[in-house]
Amino acid sequence: MLKYAITGACALALAIGPATAVRSDDAYPSRVVTIVVPFPAGGTADLLPRLVAEQIRPLLGQAVIVENKPGAAGNLGTEGVSRSTPDGYTLINAPQLTFSVNHLLNANLRFDPRTLEPVSVLATYPTVLFARAELPVNSLPELIAHVKANPGKLTYASQGRGQIGHLTIEAMKLRANLDILHVPYRGSAPAINDLLAGQVDILADNLLSGMQHVQAGKLKLLAVGGKERLKAFPNAATFAETLPGFYSDTWMAIAAPPGTPKSVTKKLSDSIAKALQSPDLRRRIEALQAEPFGSTPEQMAQLIKESHDRWAPVISKANITAE
Repeated sequence: MLKYAITGACALALAIGPATAVRSDDAYPSRVVTIVVPFPAGGTADLLPRLVAEQIRPLLGQAVIVENKPGAAGNLGTEGVSRSTPDGYTLINAPQLTFSVNHLLNANLRFDPRTLEPVSVLATYPTVLFARAELPVNSLPELIAHVKANPGKLTYASQGRGQIGHLTIEAMKLRANLDILHVPYRGSAPAINDLLAGQVDILADNLLSGMQHVQAGKLKLLAVGGKERLKAFPNAATFAETLPGFYSDTWMAIAAPPGTPKSVTKKLSDSIAKALQSPDLRRRIEALQAEPFGSTPEQMAQLIKESHDRWAPVISKANITAE
């Protein structure tokens, strides 16, 4: 009799178990969701998730807050999230290189960024090539010719070693066999300031960082890293028009700690995608010179692979590290 009672109890537990798990998933989120930005406040990496957080709060039925945890070129905050409980309540918002080649640039990482669970790509934006106003070139072909005529004499700034601007110029150097000296900075702002002052010659960065200076005639816009020319600057050709197949862009994305249930990442990505259908939100993101996206986790995983395949060979051939 006891045997049957135990068997019955086990059967009841098995029957209840899955149902309880489903109800638990359905209940997500039941408290505040935190999006960690591993950079200081004010930049695109900070502004994009704040804009999206405003729109997904009513969709999730819970508060969504953004918390800045800068340090170690973004790795401090990212490591913290990677070690968080995989329940969907602590997320990371970071640029593509964090997910795709961070492990190649930083040999001493104490976590594996490749294990983060993709959620959604919020927006994409092309890398553009700026030049100081006095540089006697007005296009990428003219720049290449000028560098070849003056090997080793030009300098390029970057936001730091291993950042997108560094990888972009090194890829260009490899493709066109150019000799240009790298001058790394700590962020876009000091690099732009020295470009304006004529201390360096060129800089690859996002459009927003230098657009006002281009419009004021203080900087030149030589080329665009996207697959199409920019509507705001139709005379600036793409890199690929000179170097076929050469693209450089950045996308900002949200990910969750390793092991986060797929049902949770899907609910988050569905909410983000729905929020990004809002015309007002799209206008606000486009004002940052970015293109709203709102991907599925599967699409984000594919973009991570494409980013790795694009930049890993450059990192290897140019022997680039962030350390």
